[in-house]
Amino acid sequence: MQIRTERLLLRPVTLDDLVTTHAYAADLSNTRFMMFLPFASLEETAESLREAVQQWENPVPDRWEFAIVLDGRHIGSVTLYFQEDRTEAELGWVLHRDYWRKGYVSEAAQALIDLAREQLHIRRIFACCDSENIASYRTMEKLGLRYAASGTRKNRSSGDEERVELIYELFL
Repeated sequence: MQIRTERLLLRPVTLDDLVTTHAYAADLSNTRFMMFLPFASLEETAESLREAVQQWENPVPDRWEFAIVLDGRHIGSVTLYFQEDRTEAELGWVLHRDYWRKGYVSEAAQALIDLAREQLHIRRIFACCDSENIASYRTMEKLGLRYAASGTRKNRSSGDEERVELIYELFL
C-alpha cells in the first residue's frame, strides 16, 4: 500500500530503511520526548524494522508503519497502531530533525487520518505526547485532535523520571 500526498510518498517501511531510520531513531536530540526511543544500536533499529515489516505481512496487523519519503529521501515514519476491536487507532510519528517545521508530519498524519476514516472505518483516532513536546501537541491540534486527558509515562531517555503525557483524540 502506498499513499501519495501533495509532497510526500508514504509506503511500508522495509529493511532497506535501516540506515535512514537509525539516523533519526537513535538521535537523542531528535527523540528525547519519545517513550521507546532512542534506539541504542543499529541492531535494535533493525529489530524494530523487522517487526514492522512482519506486521505488513500479517492479515490482522497490530500496526501499519509507513516510511515518509520526500523527493526519494526517507525522512521519518508515521504509524497507525490498531486497537483490539479495530474501531480505534493510535497515530504516531517521528521525523528527522532536519525536516522539522515544514508541515511534513501534518501532511503525512492527515493522509493516515483520511485512510482511517474512508477505508478502515476507524471511529476514533488518538495520539499521545510528552507534555513538553509543544510541536507534537500543536500538530495534533492542527489535525483536529482535541485534548482528552493526561496521565504519566516514562520516556526511554529520561530513565525512571515520570513525565506528564497528553492524550488527544478525534472522532471520525
